[in-house]
Amino acid sequence: MAEQAYARIALNCINKQYPNKISHVLNSAVDVAEPAKLTPVFYGCYDWHSSVHGHWLLTRLWGQGLVPEMDEEIAAALAANFTAEKIAGELAYFQGADRKGFERPYGIAWFLQLTSELSEIADGKDGKAEQAKAWLSRLEPLESLIVSNIKEWLPKLAYPIRLGTHNQSAFAFGLFLDWAARSGDSEMASLVRNKALGFHRNDRNCPMAYEPSGEDFLSSCLMVADLMRRVMDGSEYTTWLSDFLPAIPTDGSDDWLEVGIVNDPTDGKLVHLDGLNLSRAWALEGMASALSTDDPRRASLLASASLHGNSGEQSVRTPHYSGSHWLASFATYWRTKRGINKKEGNSVS
Repeated sequence: MAEQAYARIALNCINKQYPNKISHVLNSAVDVAEPAKLTPVFYGCYDWHSSVHGHWLLTRLWGQGLVPEMDEEIAAALAANFTAEKIAGELAYFQGADRKGFERPYGIAWFLQLTSELSEIADGKDGKAEQAKAWLSRLEPLESLIVSNIKEWLPKLAYPIRLGTHNQSAFAFGLFLDWAARSGDSEMASLVRNKALGFHRNDRNCPMAYEPSGEDFLSSCLMVADLMRRVMDGSEYTTWLSDFLPAIPTDGSDDWLEVGIVNDPTDGKLVHLDGLNLSRAWALEGMASALSTDDPRRASLLASASLHGNSGEQSVRTPHYSGSHWLASFATYWRTKRGINKKEGNSVS
């Protein structure tokens, strides 16, 4: 069962300190320390953001009841890391000098996805709800600081960041909006919505022919399209998408967008293309979910999503840590349709 395998991957890496790639500013010799000392919760899985979404993966599978036979093990692992003491260490790190931009926007977007997940579970009526409430309460000070930093940053951002890697703004904006909707933070929702519309409302003819770059794990075009469905109503989005990606087929074909190719899965940058296939899959499904059921583009969007998702998923159980430390989270986000609002009328199945 894929979910069990993905949970095991995350359990095996969230407390695995080495190898480790830290994004860390040294202000003095005092700042020299092991990753687990610097960020006591999110130090495993090779880097901070992968540790965060590794914890999200476990929270998602646990909260959705997708791996019931692993519930106790997952809850114990999360409880061991979501302690008041460890979270205080994370908060202290973020409060350090010159760290307002730490893991911005990618890592902090995943952090808000994690707290959104806990919030959703906390609204339930089973025994997991109380546990999720306790963890969420402990994480709230860090969440508040991160949200404050985002709100300070957004008005200063003059242009979209169209990279296919961590700094991309469209992917992060999507998760920011999902968090704002879940938390009821209208200020955050307004800030992100206005930025998204200002950056992308007039975008036309996104050059899919230039994708992917050799180290992409996010599509510059498709992530914008997946973002804009969150800030436009159905009719506006339908028209906008026709201008933004006019070449989407209407014949139901799945091969109109070539899947990314990885020639060396041991290379930590080249393996990004496996993640690109998975993130393309969820973006394509997200786009389809915002179109009417009779829109002739839906069939090709969903067919390509299936092709990309299945291709990407084949890579998840790689024995190479270069990919395994993060790809399971991408596969879980796609498989569980996390980014698609359950209240949206259009199924992607």
